[in-house]
Amino acid sequence: MAGKLEGKRVAFLATDGVEQVELTEPWKAVEQEGGKPELVSLEEGEIQGVNHMDKGDTFGVDATVADVDASSYDALVLPGGVANPDFLRANEDAVRFARSFFEAGKPVGAICHGPWTLVEADVVRGRTLTSWPSLRTDIRNAGGEWVDEEVHVDSGFVTSRKPDDLPAFCAKVVEEICEGRHDEQALQTAGAGGT
Repeated sequence: MAGKLEGKRVAFLATDGVEQVELTEPWKAVEQEGGKPELVSLEEGEIQGVNHMDKGDTFGVDATVADVDASSYDALVLPGGVANPDFLRANEDAVRFARSFFEAGKPVGAICHGPWTLVEADVVRGRTLTSWPSLRTDIRNAGGEWVDEEVHVDSGFVTSRKPDDLPAFCAKVVEEICEGRHDEQALQTAGAGGT
């Protein structure tokens, strides 16, 4: 059913070294449902996508992370690639931007190495998520619980492990954006944990 995301703006936070298919497939899923994806990056111009370790296409940046605020968007998607999240987690504006979606209870999707930025943002503590397996220790050290699943949802936070998981990831991201804010779910989860 087309149009589920009509009127919804979705920020895709990425920079050079983004795993191309992890940017393009969720982007298409948002567009196909009537949403408006926007590429937010560290600098103006274009970013370089990769297909594993090989250069892929370039993608035009819609806004820089220093100039945007989470209040302008309904959701956030963090694609992977090894270099992309490593650059993002070293940038204070990118970390602040990602954290603000969690503080507002808005849906967030992160795939493959994407959660690295969220480890830096200190938002995985007390949450269950999946990622590329090499992030397992970082996630656990940041207070998260790592699971080996195709897709995992924790109060509006959608994660997947790798490009092969994209069909399930894209479907869940669209579903969570449709549901909207997850403030109550997050509060119930925190209450159930006794924290």
